[in-house]
Amino acid sequence: MMRKAVLPVAGLGTRLLPMTKEMPKEMLPIFVRSVNGEPCLKPMVQAVFEQLYDAGFREFGFIVGRGKRIIEDHFTPDLSFVRYLEDKGKGELAGELREFYRRIFDSTIVFINQPEPKGFGDAVLKAKSFVNEPFLVHAGDTYIFSNENNHLKRLIDVYEGNKADAVMLIQEVDNPKIYGIIDGDEVDDGVYRVKRAVEKPEKPSTNLAVMPVYVFDPVIFKALDTTPPSKGGEIQLTDGIQKLIEWGLKVYAVKLSSDGVRFDIGNPHSCWKAFNLSYKNLVGTKIE
Repeated sequence: MMRKAVLPVAGLGTRLLPMTKEMPKEMLPIFVRSVNGEPCLKPMVQAVFEQLYDAGFREFGFIVGRGKRIIEDHFTPDLSFVRYLEDKGKGELAGELREFYRRIFDSTIVFINQPEPKGFGDAVLKAKSFVNEPFLVHAGDTYIFSNENNHLKRLIDVYEGNKADAVMLIQEVDNPKIYGIIDGDEVDDGVYRVKRAVEKPEKPSTNLAVMPVYVFDPVIFKALDTTPPSKGGEIQLTDGIQKLIEWGLKVYAVKLSSDGVRFDIGNPHSCWKAFNLSYKNLVGTKIE
């Protein structure tokens, strides 16, 4: 059973300024289902954590940077506030927090500092001392909904079934230029053996974009250690994955199934879309 998950949450969120000047973008809300089954607003990073916990993960490494203390505080149980809510007759709200805190108490959570924002690959590399076994990476500003967390199960099944070194989630998109993209051979329904991975290509060869959910063997740290910074001075995780391919290692991609929905809060438009569609997704309104 895979137990360790790395959640990079150190990005500056500059595209969401001034909102993100003091508030980490990962703390912006989306709608998910509450304990009693009703729509509930939760910080995206909490929603991701709870989803991974429900999928069986119990050890979490949060990659944080300057100004992310709010995330650490949020993941530090405040039982006095729970009791205050109960004393005020707000039992449902108290119960929601108690369930969140139960998951925290049942988990090992560490916060790993990324002193400078040097890219997603650098953030993952900072988890090297935390991980010595196969692990999952999940960005803190993206949430994937699928029936019974099927996308996570498929990633792990493909990783284990193919004795892979890396597996990533992909989705067909309209504008692949703004994503990392993959090129490869479909070896099973929605499963690709990746031949090439490129970050934000000028002329994309496919529209299969990488979503920031991955399963890795620790060999990815060796690849990232030898990956030079890109033009922007950042170490890109996609470049590290390409290094694995060049070494002849097994890299696969799993296409998000038709029941899957991605919520992303990286920019104002996608943030509004995530907020709006996450509610529609819960109440059964058709998602457009």
